Amino acid sequence: MDGVLVLAGTPIGQAGDAPPRLAAELAGADVVAAEDTRRLKRLCADLQITLGGRVVSYFEGNEQARTPVLLEALLAGERVVLVTDAGMPSVSDPGYRLVAAAVEHDVRVTAVPGPSAVLTALAVSGLPVDRFCFEGFLPRKAGERGRRLAGLAAEERTMVFFEAPHRTGAALAAMAEALGDDRRAAVCRELTKTHEEVRRGPLADLVAWAEDGVRGEVTIVVEGSSGAPAVDSDPGSLRTAVAALEASGSTRKEAIAEVARRAGLPKREVYDVVHR
Repeated sequence: MDGVLVLAGTPIGQAGDAPPRLAAELAGADVVAAEDTRRLKRLCADLQITLGGRVVSYFEGNEQARTPVLLEALLAGERVVLVTDAGMPSVSDPGYRLVAAAVEHDVRVTAVPGPSAVLTALAVSGLPVDRFCFEGFLPRKAGERGRRLAGLAAEERTMVFFEAPHRTGAALAAMAEALGDDRRAAVCRELTKTHEEVRRGPLADLVAWAEDGVRGEVTIVVEGSSGAPAVDSDPGSLRTAVAALEASGSTRKEAIAEVARRAGLPKREVYDVVHR
């Protein structure tokens, strides 16, 4: 028999959200590769199943070394089920290396669709969902994070990010600096869990909210750029752009904020030019 690699989505919060096929795939697997074997044990208890196959750990620290071992099992005709702590394997989780190796060796790869923090956060954010992009985790270092966000300033699609709770405040502050204080966003915390919370508002408001600290699993959804044309930074262009927005119905405060974003300048600088 040919081997099969099964990427199995797992609940992001409540065990009751587990897809019906998950229990059958886990119970019937020859090998279950798990990001955290302790979490796998709890999941099996919740699903009331007993594993009949071998269980191996497969996480960031051993992914490179363990991939050839799992590939060997697949080539020997075994059914390997890969699960991560929550959500779909290989989406900001271990799995990509094994999928790439399986595809390279013509091994069948399939999936058990399951809950997704990306899609769940996007759906409840209240932001446009017709076009979006997933940006994963931002770099930890401030300089690299700022450069990554600066490169996204003109991105017109809604953006979805994962973030560690202890870095959420810094990430939101960097987003406000690169994308503008008034850019709409939503911080989705502990999705589907008992203490689920969704905070929506301009980035400036979310920065203030996060000052007291954030707990739990965090997904951030940020509105894309309006796609409005850039504004030159000379005083005449700034005044003209503000006046045009005011004429179209914007308040002066709103107009200054929008022009500052489009010109890549602090709002205070545009304010000073307009009121000079």
